[in-house]
Amino acid sequence: MKGLAKSAEWLREARIGAKLMTFGVCYATWIVLSGRFDAFHLMLGVVSSAIVSMTSSELLFPDVKYANLPRMVLRFFLYIPWLLYQVFLANLHLLYLTFHPRMKEQIDPQIVTFQSRLEGDMALLIFANSITLTPGTVTIYVSVLKKFTVHAIDDPSARALPGRMEEKIEHIFA
Repeated sequence: MKGLAKSAEWLREARIGAKLMTFGVCYATWIVLSGRFDAFHLMLGVVSSAIVSMTSSELLFPDVKYANLPRMVLRFFLYIPWLLYQVFLANLHLLYLTFHPRMKEQIDPQIVTFQSRLEGDMALLIFANSITLTPGTVTIYVSVLKKFTVHAIDDPSARALPGRMEEKIEHIFA
């Protein structure tokens, strides 16, 4: 009986942590996107974020152990600058392709399929969106069996998949 009570207590703590994290993400987004800093709009943001976090925290943080949650959030925020740098590099690559004198010879569109080793829906979602955010690649399909189908504009973009990006996302959820 003690084990069951301890499990229930842990579950309550995990859900409270997920709700608090969801509230924080929603409220930060509200502040950034609203651009209004008067008391009325800030309180409206608190109320809206509280409603969203109470009703849908399981969507943002499904089955996540609360003990790992702060570390995962920190690692995710450290991943974002790396991703932005990769997006910048991919933009430079596309700029090179666009202004290359033999552009039609350089562009070799292809569909790439690969099996991912990532675990969890959130990791797969972040990976698929990161691929799509990187210019020159678009995630077409992700199966429940973790098989990715990606369109790449040329051979160097295709060869880079899954690559370092998958390792970085795997580190977030480790």
